[in-house]
Amino acid sequence: MSTAPEPKSAPKPKPKPAAESDHVEVPTRMLVHALIREDGTVDADELYTVANTLGMSDQQVRLCVKRLVAEGRFTHEGRGRKARLHATAETTRALAPNADFLRHAFQQDAGAAPWDGVWHLVAFAVPESARTARDTLRETLVHLGGAALQGGLYVCANAWEPYVEDAAHRLGAHDALTLLTTTDLCRGDVQEPAELAARLWPLQEIADRYHRLSRVAQPRLARLTGSAELSSADLLTIAVELAAELSRAMDPDPLLPPQLLPRPWPGTQARELVARCWAALYARDEGETRPALFSQYADITREAAARATASR
Repeated sequence: MSTAPEPKSAPKPKPKPAAESDHVEVPTRMLVHALIREDGTVDADELYTVANTLGMSDQQVRLCVKRLVAEGRFTHEGRGRKARLHATAETTRALAPNADFLRHAFQQDAGAAPWDGVWHLVAFAVPESARTARDTLRETLVHLGGAALQGGLYVCANAWEPYVEDAAHRLGAHDALTLLTTTDLCRGDVQEPAELAARLWPLQEIADRYHRLSRVAQPRLARLTGSAELSSADLLTIAVELAAELSRAMDPDPLLPPQLLPRPWPGTQARELVARCWAALYARDEGETRPALFSQYADITREAAARATASR
């Protein structure tokens, strides 16, 4: 494999009006997930309070909860604001990979996960009779950071095999998979790894999302590190907004190794701002039943800070 040239400079962010840059749209379903406590429960009064702060109506929240219960993602006890939701094991399991990917992203930012030059490929041939499983597998591969090389053949720069196999088993499509690795990937006349990455993944769109995340995180970091008092609802609202915007930026991000990205990469700066926000959130919050993401994200960012310090 040839040596990659110095990547081009990262795309410059497009200027946005202040109001547009600060407002965060939070899906109701994401709000519910963000408020899951460490014991797997969601307090309805807390849910409605934060939802109202975000501009959601009680009816909107009730309909979302009803759908989540109908889908088997939560169980429900009690009524109104005195109710309590319990996340099912499947819901808790589904949220775990997000933490894995965030941890890996911070490892890359700290230089603790250098690329070994290996491309990871997945090929599959699912029959038309299992179209739903085939389409879901295709969507899952893209969500896991894959890019289509051609029909039924996807490539990733990270070792994604455990996640791919887990998804394929759940879809009943594991026998249709072929897994392989190579250090000699070529598409047409393009073999240079950085150039391949630029052609296979929408780096401009991903960069724009991270610029947006930075614009959202900066004013919230100022509030969190300022002297003004912030209520529990204020802290939860900021946490949910940050989680929503972080997910919006990272969901389409294949987490390419730094060697394959333009420099400076806006994802690094955006995640550093979010890490500072989470440290400030955790320091301010004194609740005994804080949402699990408070501890989860705080742990991940503390690990990242320790690695960054150790590498200096």
